[in-house]
Amino acid sequence: MLELLGFISYLITLYTYIVIAVVIVSWLMAFGVINAYNPTVRTIWQALNALTEPLLGPIRNAMPNMGGLDISPVILLLACYFVQSVVLPNIAKAII
Repeated sequence: MLELLGFISYLITLYTYIVIAVVIVSWLMAFGVINAYNPTVRTIWQALNALTEPLLGPIRNAMPNMGGLDISPVILLLACYFVQSVVLPNIAKAII
């Protein structure tokens, strides 16, 4: 069971990297550094959005309108770190 918790922790770490990649790619597209009409960039962007939008969408809907500022990735990262550092160790303690 501890191996499963370790694997879940690894998946959460991988997901945080994906969320950070989404933020970086969105900034690069917004500032015109990379072309959003490039097929490779568009494919990467669609794949990253498909992975993150199921969790970022409800967070965006629950938050008030803050103009052009989107802090939903920060809230998602904080939630991931909370699960990884508080919830999973407490589950591991309960198992042992």
